[in-house]
Amino acid sequence: MKELLSRLPNMNSLLEHPFLSDIGSERLKKATQEYLDELRNSVLSGDTTVLPPLDDCAKSVLNLAMSEPKNLRKVINATGVILHTNLGRAPLGKDILSDVIDICSGYCNLEYNIKSGKRGSRYSHVENLICELSGAEAAMVVNNNAAAMVLILGTLAKGKKVAISRGELVEIGGSLRVPEIIVQSGAELVEIGSTNKTRLSDYEDAVKNKDAELLLKVHTSNYEIVGFTESVSVFELSELGKSLCTPVIYDVGACFLLDVEHLGFNAGETACSGLRSGADVVCFSGDKLMGSAQAGIIAGRLEYINAMKKHPLTRALRPDKLTLSMLESALRLHMYPSEATSRIPVLSMLFADTAQLRKQAMKLSERLQSVLDGWSIDVCEVSDETGGGSLPNVPLPGWAVSIKPPEFTLNKLEEKLRFNDPPVVIRIRGEAALISPRTLLPGDDDIIVDAFCKCAGK
Repeated sequence: MKELLSRLPNMNSLLEHPFLSDIGSERLKKATQEYLDELRNSVLSGDTTVLPPLDDCAKSVLNLAMSEPKNLRKVINATGVILHTNLGRAPLGKDILSDVIDICSGYCNLEYNIKSGKRGSRYSHVENLICELSGAEAAMVVNNNAAAMVLILGTLAKGKKVAISRGELVEIGGSLRVPEIIVQSGAELVEIGSTNKTRLSDYEDAVKNKDAELLLKVHTSNYEIVGFTESVSVFELSELGKSLCTPVIYDVGACFLLDVEHLGFNAGETACSGLRSGADVVCFSGDKLMGSAQAGIIAGRLEYINAMKKHPLTRALRPDKLTLSMLESALRLHMYPSEATSRIPVLSMLFADTAQLRKQAMKLSERLQSVLDGWSIDVCEVSDETGGGSLPNVPLPGWAVSIKPPEFTLNKLEEKLRFNDPPVVIRIRGEAALISPRTLLPGDDDIIVDAFCKCAGK
């Protein structure tokens, strides 16, 4: 062993090897040291009894230097859950990303008015588009919808009482709860109604008897209350607000900017519906049913939006050039619904044709059957999901490839696929693993077939 250790290649012999001449010195030193440490440990453990040639050592260093693993990685989503929160929610697609690369790879006019040559507003790049699509007088963007609520309440409700139905005191991702947002904004929470029933008179009493100065409605986008229930519509609440001179704020959460009814989709809300119903201000997410970057969009009356733009918190919550470039690209596609539904991945997945999904599942099934001898592979009907706290209890009829490995468990298969490069995330239903075409992007089929071949030892 000592003799073998004495013949280990030294650092300089690898650093000066011609195979490694194109690698930066810092990266090369790090990779070389890691390789030599690994080789030394392998000799000491007895796993290596013959040292590889120097050229092979250099190739190993090259592979190590060029394949440094990243924490944030590409993942294949084969689960059928479109807005999978753990997998980054909305995939952006090549059309949006190409705009981002063009704009953000160099300098851009983020806060520069090209016409006047003077300082401009970062909101100007998207405000008119949001207003045209939603029907709002004015609009602005912050970094997510929770931030939007913080800014709205911090601007309009600080030191005031805010009335909200008990049935709408929701908890969103990360254990963040609406009551906590209200308290953090400096407002006082006035709970009205009950969990399952809230009437218009409850809001009226809150204003007249409890001095509430703002009426807040929160869409329960991540759950539904069914059965013996009663709630107040945005229109009814807005009419009451006008009669009492009390602003009405509507947190829509996840909503569409498209008129989805014309697309034959009878679920979810649109941003314009809340404003048309009379809400003074609405807020919603940009990275859910819009299929864009994570953002909180605030739209409504000009006087309220202008007040928010001047609030001290706005600077802390404002979006950067990456977010705004992605959002503008998505908004421009929304101006043409047929382009939006074909070029924004979330929308194309959501409105995917069931017959086409079956064809995709059949094709993938045939490919897997041709390379996986002895595996049980079939095609079955499934119910996919929107996910991301959007459209609860709205099943998306689809098709999937059903797979049963012959030699190991489904949990072992899930683990093997998860450790693939890139990882393939599946769902397990009953006695089979499912691959849902709905959430696969172009090129994912090839990666999945290759990953299954590795699982089968091919």
